[in-house]
Amino acid sequence: MGPIEKLDNQTHDEIRIGVYVCHCGLNIAGSLNCAEVAEFASTLPHVVLSKDNLYTCSEQGQELIRNDVKQHRLNRVVVASCSPRLHEPTFRKACEEAGLNKYLFEMANIREQCSWVHLHDYKAATEKAKDLVSSAVAKASLLQSSDEIEVAVTRRALVIGGGVAGIQTALDLADTGYKVYLVEREPSIGGRMAQIDKTFPTMDCSICILAPKMSDVGHHPNIELLIDSEVVEVNGYIGNFDIKIFRRPRYVTDECSACGECARVCPVLVPNEFDVGLTVRHAIYTPFAQAVPSKYSVDLDQCLNKQKIIICDKCIKARRVWRSMSAR
Repeated sequence: MGPIEKLDNQTHDEIRIGVYVCHCGLNIAGSLNCAEVAEFASTLPHVVLSKDNLYTCSEQGQELIRNDVKQHRLNRVVVASCSPRLHEPTFRKACEEAGLNKYLFEMANIREQCSWVHLHDYKAATEKAKDLVSSAVAKASLLQSSDEIEVAVTRRALVIGGGVAGIQTALDLADTGYKVYLVEREPSIGGRMAQIDKTFPTMDCSICILAPKMSDVGHHPNIELLIDSEVVEVNGYIGNFDIKIFRRPRYVTDECSACGECARVCPVLVPNEFDVGLTVRHAIYTPFAQAVPSKYSVDLDQCLNKQKIIICDKCIKARRVWRSMSAR
């Protein structure tokens, strides 16, 4: 079918939309009537040109768009074809080459969202394609030209979650020179992988794989580890974010050497979350032997002092005794 064009007296400042409905071979045309969709598009507001063709993404199809933008003074372009992820850059480039701002292009996905999911309902697929094109045209009429600008980027990164994925991400970023803040809400990084015994399919020891990476995070000069922490607010934009983080206190000084003397004298025993309650831990504890950072924390909700049952300072005294013995 040939092009459908409206001849009118519109000025250069008015919206002039060109619509292109792609057959995509039989991917689209085998399930709906592309010519009918193109004819319908010609009746929509601001549409001055509507065409259907076999392969819009081909060089001939792109050349058609470039020529039409110039010849028919199009200032918006809509292509109804496949996924924007696949060919949006292709059509945006064609618009740019014709002198049209690439952000004045809009795409309707009538392949994945229509023909492929309605293979055996030709009439309904055609009607749905009309709806998708109508929506795309309505959106195109509201598009504004945009210019891409370069802005300074803060060479720091925030990684949320200290599981194996967060750990590897933090290490990869830090190795490229970025200052990395790794935020983990638990007292140690490691996540679920630290809790399991073997990894499929090799059945290797899980912690044997994970522990060296955890240690690398703990000692990497470009990584600042924020445990017992959660992100509470995010502002800013890509490259220049402003983030607020809430950090819960450990109630243990940085001098902690993870000797374990404090836990040995703590009278409180509660189910250990790391072992899903199958074992117990004290009110002052470290989640597991390979925990990073290797420091103890006080669970204040379980501490006898918080509960005002008794005044307990056994962990403090144990630390003082250990320091005294170490000094001899």
